[in-house]
Amino acid sequence: MATGIGSLPGIDIAEAQRVVLGELPALPHLPELPARGPGADLIGRTCGLLVELPVQVYTGRWQVAARPGRDLRRARDLMERDLDQLAEQAEEYAGLFKIQAAGPLSLAASIELPIGGRMLRDPGAVRDLAGSLAEGLRGHVEAVARRLPRASVLLQLDEPSLPAVLAGRIPTESGLGTHRPVEPGEARSLLSTIIEATGVPIVVHCCAPDVPLELLRSTGAVGVALDLSLITELDPLGEALDAGLGLLAGAAPTTASAGHAPTSAEVADRVRTLWDRLGFPRRRLAEQVVVTPACGLAGATSEYARAVLAACRDAGRRLSEE
Repeated sequence: MATGIGSLPGIDIAEAQRVVLGELPALPHLPELPARGPGADLIGRTCGLLVELPVQVYTGRWQVAARPGRDLRRARDLMERDLDQLAEQAEEYAGLFKIQAAGPLSLAASIELPIGGRMLRDPGAVRDLAGSLAEGLRGHVEAVARRLPRASVLLQLDEPSLPAVLAGRIPTESGLGTHRPVEPGEARSLLSTIIEATGVPIVVHCCAPDVPLELLRSTGAVGVALDLSLITELDPLGEALDAGLGLLAGAAPTTASAGHAPTSAEVADRVRTLWDRLGFPRRRLAEQVVVTPACGLAGATSEYARAVLAACRDAGRRLSEE
């Protein structure tokens, strides 16, 4: 099986959805097209889902606002159009369908407070943000389910900043200091708030080194999405997989390093090699692993993005036939 991480190049949601449904028939996802501008990026898209927590774009950053305004309306309008397009193309789809949103820690590290500084500086504000996000994602899941009545929803929480948040590496506005490190117990609680509220299986995606796998497993997430090129220690991953955690294996580069997309054989070999190094039997691979690109594909050409999704799809088939 294979899927995408989320973002794709271009601004045509109808074409992006056709590509995803065509190339990833076993586990398609709702495309994100950040080239459309603020409100289409991961953070802005997720801000549009927040409940009773208005935001706006100020000096190029998302910031808590006094009342809903143009930026928030735009983010919500884009999502509504995307969901309507999804219903038009995939209303009869029956299977697992993936949607994506920023997780509470990365969101708190990205949104500014009205008085300046990121929400991360205020533990109370972070808890309010997580509660707002939980309610918004519950509604988002329901909106997708209404449009795809025969499908089952899988939610991916994108947490690219999670390791930096835990380590206290998020810079302050001046750049001269860093925000407080968030304790693992606090991070676990924030993520669990989302997982418990949505009522659907959740995978956590983190395209950074030093992903806290044990913490993520303890939240109730069913899987993790990782860039295989950033894995340096096998033991934590082996322990998580042995405990039953699923792996979305980012095995295909997001841009062309040799002038062309990887072949399905090359992608499958990267996944297979890691699995063998972990020492698990091959028969478990197809049951526990989904093949993906290493991260989002917004920076790729349309041709490369499509070729990578096809390579992941065919790599998943190769691995399932072994």
